Amino acid sequence: MADTVLYELTDGLATITLNRPDAMNSLNIDAKVALRDTLRQAAGDPAVRAVLLTGSGRAFCVGQDLKEHIGLLAAERAGQGEGSTMSTVALHYNPIVTTIAGMPKPVVAAVNGVAAGAGAGFALAADYRVVADTASFNTSFAGVALTADSGISWTLQRLVGHGRAADLLLFPRSVGAQEAYELGIANKVVPAAELAAEAAAVARRLAEGPTGAYAAIKESLAYAAGHSLTEALSKEDELQRRAGASEDHLAAVDAFVKKEKPRFTGR
Repeated sequence: MADTVLYELTDGLATITLNRPDAMNSLNIDAKVALRDTLRQAAGDPAVRAVLLTGSGRAFCVGQDLKEHIGLLAAERAGQGEGSTMSTVALHYNPIVTTIAGMPKPVVAAVNGVAAGAGAGFALAADYRVVADTASFNTSFAGVALTADSGISWTLQRLVGHGRAADLLLFPRSVGAQEAYELGIANKVVPAAELAAEAAAVARRLAEGPTGAYAAIKESLAYAAGHSLTEALSKEDELQRRAGASEDHLAAVDAFVKKEKPRFTGR
């Protein structure tokens, strides 16, 4: 993998680290391609049972690399560009977010520092966010005369409600870790020195759990967000039948009867 993104797989847990610390993990084209392709690799690998997404250095990800963006805009204006700079939404951001949100395994974001713009979008697309007490979130888009991308128009209002989402998008500002927790953006806030260990523990617990059930939970939540109660109930029935036939469910029931701790295999 490109050195802009690091990848490590250990005992079912894939750790993906944005690795441009000197640029606060801002997203140039190389980083976006590497992140997209690495996430797809993790999503499609049956050996991966959970994913931990984080950043190196003092930022999680501050979004688009504006230095590169300015250069590409200048080239386009001079007639030297190969296409719209905004094609990055379709080529990179959308596939990254749909892969995070849609992969049939849980994704934990360890937010170690600033998560802004698309970086905030990637964190919000994850299933669980462990946030350092020194970290912050910022939508950023309106500050540079852009609209929401990286899924934030969908994820943010589902976490904080329409009114607060509109406020945070129309008037971008830094939202500290404690406020993020109170708003429902952060699932857990921990001291910065403990973030790596705590986030890894959360992700490890998920990697050792019933992977198929987690995939069904993700699918049911996503489905219910855009369907009626009746349709959601039907989807729950479908998914529960599948989960009930899994080896993990049978093992869990057997362990319960024996008063033992179940061991899940993800099957």
